[in-house]
Amino acid sequence: MNPNEVPTRMRTSDAEREKIAEILRAAMTEGRLTLAEGEERLAAAYAARHRDELGPLTRDLPDAGGRALTEARGPRARLATRRSLLRHTSFVLLAAGLLTGLWTLSGAHFFWPAIPLVFLVMGLVRHARWSHYEPHYGYAHRVAPWNAPATMD
Repeated sequence: MNPNEVPTRMRTSDAEREKIAEILRAAMTEGRLTLAEGEERLAAAYAARHRDELGPLTRDLPDAGGRALTEARGPRARLATRRSLLRHTSFVLLAAGLLTGLWTLSGAHFFWPAIPLVFLVMGLVRHARWSHYEPHYGYAHRVAPWNAPATMD
């Protein structure tokens, strides 16, 4: 290839593929794409080598998928995440109260509710940490990197 010649097709980056994949997951969550169609498009997004291969994957979505992504990151998604975390917290507090009451009634010297409470609190901390990074909408439709087709050159 001549050094002065401009390539006709630009290669895509992992970040661009991931942005398209996020748009597709949001569209699947909204119901604009069926699960089968969404998985097919996700596979095509991760297999794309050039930028022009990514455009057709979101072209038929409203605002090229931008609206779905905005709504998925918007106030409703944050509210759903917050509600989910609040439900989890209230469950842990209720379980802590119930277990402490049972311990009081049992008359045991060792505070045995500490054992299950450690695991409940660890689960709550993990939920809070992941809720901070990932909106609630995308958990059911995530594609693991090992399921994505390889794009070896």
